[in-house]
Amino acid sequence: MTKIVLALGGNALQNGNAFTAEAQEEIAGQTAVQICDLVEAGHEIVITHGNGPQVGDILLGEEASASPTNARMPLDVCVAMSQGQIGYWLQQAISDELKKRNIQKPVATVVTRVMVQKDDPAFANPTKPIGPFYDQAQAEALAMEHGWTVREDAGRGWRRVVPSPHPVKIMEIDAISALADQGAIVIAVGGGGVPVIDENPRLVGVEAVIDKDFAATKLAEDINADILMILTAVDNVAINYQTPEQQQIWQTNTQEMTQYIAENQFAPGSMLPKVQAAIGFVRDHPERLAIITSLGKAAQALQKTAGTIIYNYN
Repeated sequence: MTKIVLALGGNALQNGNAFTAEAQEEIAGQTAVQICDLVEAGHEIVITHGNGPQVGDILLGEEASASPTNARMPLDVCVAMSQGQIGYWLQQAISDELKKRNIQKPVATVVTRVMVQKDDPAFANPTKPIGPFYDQAQAEALAMEHGWTVREDAGRGWRRVVPSPHPVKIMEIDAISALADQGAIVIAVGGGGVPVIDENPRLVGVEAVIDKDFAATKLAEDINADILMILTAVDNVAINYQTPEQQQIWQTNTQEMTQYIAENQFAPGSMLPKVQAAIGFVRDHPERLAIITSLGKAAQALQKTAGTIIYNYN
């Protein structure tokens, strides 16, 4: 049985302007079909997911409704809210799809804390996009109004960016492993995990969003997964992206992908962390495999007929 960590992009539950609960539940149902195809094929699945659009929307709602009698929740609490929200939709949809197929498997969501270092330089350099896209004028006006940091996001528009410290330790890893070992489909480390720092004897939440892809690598390493599959909006990683020389990458190795990083082929906050996470998972582990592709190509990618497949060989 192959153990796979599926890392779903934060847009897996959003499609265009489908921001309502009903619309996102419908998209979760479509996502569940693809996931259950992998379960039915005999793979052991642990799921993690992004939360960029959702946590940004939650935070906007918190800021809009803040008043003397309705306190604004900090970003770490909003990350936890997004874990529960997205986990619930996925858990419902996957359970329903399994029932249709007469597959008896429990599905569980674990609200997960992830420790980061309090002196991580990311706190002084916000890079993680969250929330909706704006045009430049809107983004700059909102930055002035709210004190945000905003940046252009891979040619798609302008977004708010927040600190994205590196994950150090998944606090609930023993619970996640125990559930997976008992045959459950586990949804965990959502949105990269709720970021906490060690203020001995307490863990304290901090205002940040951990990159989902790096957290997925940590999760895959900790549960000794065979494959890390990062699912995103495109079928393949590409070099010379959005130029006449654009070229898709199919089967490749860590050395080649590291060279592309040195050539600045991948956008920070977009494809770059996915590639870095994939390299980190397979580096020094020839038995492991990393795949970057779209949800619709997941099953084909496992057959090595689709997606970008990254090995550790020279």
